[in-house]
Amino acid sequence: MVRVVLFLALVAALAFGAAWIADQPGTVTVRWLGRHIELEVLTGVIALVIGAVVVMMAIGFVKWLIASPTIAGRVLRRRRAQRGQEAIERGIVAIGAGDRRAAERHAAEAERLAPDAPLTLLLRAQAAQLAGDRGGAEQAFRAMVAKPETRVLGLRGLYVEAQRRTDPVAARAIAEEAAKASQTAAWASQAVLEHQTGAGDWDGALASVERQYAARVIDKDQAKRLKAVLLTAKAVQAEDRDPAAARALAMEAHGLAPSLVPAAAIAGRLLAADGDTRKASKVIEATWKTAPHPDLAEAYAHARSGDSRLDALKRVQYLARLTPSHPEGLMAVARAAIDAGDFAAAHTALGELTAATPTQRACLLMAELVAKESGDHGRAREWMARALRAARDPVWSADGQVSDVWLPASLLSGRLDAFEWKVPVAEIGGPLLQVDDVLADAHEAPQPAPLIEIVPEPAAPTAEVAAAPVAANVVELPTPVPPPPVVLAPTAVPLPEAAPVAKPRPVPTETVFPMARAPDDPGPEQPSAAKRASLFGS
Repeated sequence: MVRVVLFLALVAALAFGAAWIADQPGTVTVRWLGRHIELEVLTGVIALVIGAVVVMMAIGFVKWLIASPTIAGRVLRRRRAQRGQEAIERGIVAIGAGDRRAAERHAAEAERLAPDAPLTLLLRAQAAQLAGDRGGAEQAFRAMVAKPETRVLGLRGLYVEAQRRTDPVAARAIAEEAAKASQTAAWASQAVLEHQTGAGDWDGALASVERQYAARVIDKDQAKRLKAVLLTAKAVQAEDRDPAAARALAMEAHGLAPSLVPAAAIAGRLLAADGDTRKASKVIEATWKTAPHPDLAEAYAHARSGDSRLDALKRVQYLARLTPSHPEGLMAVARAAIDAGDFAAAHTALGELTAATPTQRACLLMAELVAKESGDHGRAREWMARALRAARDPVWSADGQVSDVWLPASLLSGRLDAFEWKVPVAEIGGPLLQVDDVLADAHEAPQPAPLIEIVPEPAAPTAEVAAAPVAANVVELPTPVPPPPVVLAPTAVPLPEAAPVAKPRPVPTETVFPMARAPDDPGPEQPSAAKRASLFGS
């Protein structure tokens, strides 16, 4: 409405001005080239305006003629860039679809039309990877590293290529360089952390976790959990050498992650050994309520030195009441009751376990109970036979591997806090690997896919993979032997000669911690300056 009023006011002003000029007497005289021209005032004003418009149009036309080459070049460059962008888009779509020939064609067109575009380098690298040209892919990634806007992306590609050719030294150097270039690059900080845990560098891993939390790559709860796992790893190493330091580390880890079973078990054992039974019991009880585990029950049963087996049974019964009807509590009570000779309590606990679907441990405990209580070796053998077909019990497992002891990181990937107490068959749905079968050919495990490339990955390792020499800081375990149908306690009644029990698999007398490093070990090989220069193209 305001604009309409202003427009009408302007038109009225112009009309009034024109009428006023027309009413004024006088003439305009022009003398030019010997000619004498007289015009009225209004006609002269109109002629002056028309002349000014013509002059401005002439000036504009001349300026356009002068600037036309530049304008034409700008239009051509814009059109060329648009065609290059379209080629890049079609190339990325072809890579996603797995069309190698189309990807190579569009990559060549993009290099011709938009050679300086960052996505052109990415398209060239991805097309080379799709075609299996690792050298061409690395060359493209090195070119990306040279540009500030694509430096981290190029380092990511070089890291993937280093993993594919199984070069851990180069992979670690590239990941460290990427972590320095971008503190928020989650893949770089995670790769550095995995290399550190794989080498047993717990102090360096702790520093990496702190940097991840400071950069908001992980949240507070994740940082506390990872820090607790690393402190527990240090406590495992120091438990025999420096019990006081191991106790302090385990207590700190327990404070950060009360549900972490290994931290609570170590803290409980060392506190009990130091005579602080009450504190040891509180630590174990706090963790038992959230994560019942046989190691916790064992440490709780023997937390007070000098106790009889009946006293140990009473302690375990109290612990089991904290989580009523939990299988781990019932089995802990059955184990303590059999050792104490309270067969009635053992029958009560095992009766609830074997009523529905008993597990292997429950069947073995039942066989031991029958053999000790009545000497009925026939029934004991029946329970042992049931154990062969019974459901699996939870074990420490990670990435398809099964371990008798907790480990802070996966032996295959180096992923921190990978081992979980669970039934692996329900999670994996295939054959299991024992820690004794640790794969030396870790490079055969699936590698992370580079960027958006769709390339068939190597098959996951199976249990039939032959054992091979492992890294210098990994202790090689004995060749696995099929597990026995049952393992009776040393005090069990011997079975008749006609039915010998299969010889159990030998268990190492001391805990094997594959990723631990001796004090005089110089640690993993570090990349030299020349190696870094060759990796990053500078």
